[in-house]
Amino acid sequence: MEHSFPVRVYYEDTDMAGIVFYANYLKYIERARSDWVRGKGIDQAELKETDGLVFAVRRVEADYLAPARFDDELIVETRPITVTGARLVMEQIVKRDSELLFQAIVTIVCINEAGQPARLPANIRLMLH
Repeated sequence: MEHSFPVRVYYEDTDMAGIVFYANYLKYIERARSDWVRGKGIDQAELKETDGLVFAVRRVEADYLAPARFDDELIVETRPITVTGARLVMEQIVKRDSELLFQAIVTIVCINEAGQPARLPANIRLMLH
């Protein structure tokens, strides 16, 4: 994988069964994507300020494979699959040690201030490869 992001499971992340509530995996992968983009040198606040563009999740295809529990140390791994003029498709997985717990294919699009689809600037596309 291209990028690794550590996550610790806190009590607030768990449900009544003591396992990570399913929606929290989406938070974990969002944090990892933001960290990955920042690591690529992309300033999302500046992109919005100067170009009026933001990234938005268009689609998530997720598989929950095994539970994570309170105090687990997890790793979110992120890698791009496809970068086109209008979208970015990436794979993100969550692991505990070598055990795969969660896997997702996420489609990100670029939108303008009106919420309409917009092309990713060429320099940004190059940075995301």
